[in-house]
Amino acid sequence: MKTITSRDNPLYKELKQLATSSQARRKAGRSLLDGVHLCQAYLDQAGMPPFCVASETSMAHPEVQAVVQRCEAARVQCIALPDSLYQAVSQVENGIGLMFVVDTPQVAVPAALKHAAVLLDNLQDPGNLGSILRSAAAAGIRHVYCSKGTAFAWSPKVLRAGMGAHFVLAIAENADLAAVVRSARVPVLATSSHAARTVYEADLDQPVAWLFGHEGQGVSADLLDLATDTVAIPHLGQMESLNVAASAAVCLFEQVRQRRRSKA
Repeated sequence: MKTITSRDNPLYKELKQLATSSQARRKAGRSLLDGVHLCQAYLDQAGMPPFCVASETSMAHPEVQAVVQRCEAARVQCIALPDSLYQAVSQVENGIGLMFVVDTPQVAVPAALKHAAVLLDNLQDPGNLGSILRSAAAAGIRHVYCSKGTAFAWSPKVLRAGMGAHFVLAIAENADLAAVVRSARVPVLATSSHAARTVYEADLDQPVAWLFGHEGQGVSADLLDLATDTVAIPHLGQMESLNVAASAAVCLFEQVRQRRRSKA
């Protein structure tokens, strides 16, 4: 395992750019997985990373030792950093010092949408995006399509909120959602507080493409017009609407409930 002690080391400079710059991550086609949980999930679901980075203190931790040993056995380049250098690139407070540098998957948009999916229209908050990815993965949906204005799915904040969901999903970014919806061979359901029918009344015992929108403005009017149908989530309280991540969880797991009931 190689130890880097200088801030001027080219590899360390590259690591710091990936940690601090979305533009650098997009240009390099690489992302950082920060923390033991994400690294373990990547090993289990996706394979080996190009680089493994650990802080010197964390090398005494059994979980870190196990991950590093797996990486070294696969001839992955492993790097140790003094704690001060590691903390300058890590965004996890009080965590165990381990991170991977991974190649960001490039997923193409299909000519025709024939499978269950989640479509995200101009979603801004990384925490919301990561939470929706986690719910989609838990609900058994594999495909996610993000519009050009949606937060970068492989940013550190989205990755932490996703808790490993990224590694079981095919996430296409900068997707033309209007073209995706027009091509759909499955129903496209958009959430709208103005819809006459609730999500509990919809037939969800089939593949569905769910369309969720911007935190404040919701799904754009153009996309709403293209959707097969709109559904609302009924409220008993006085709140005007749910957070988009909560709305997505309600919809996705109502579909899980219906599909489990039909198989009972």
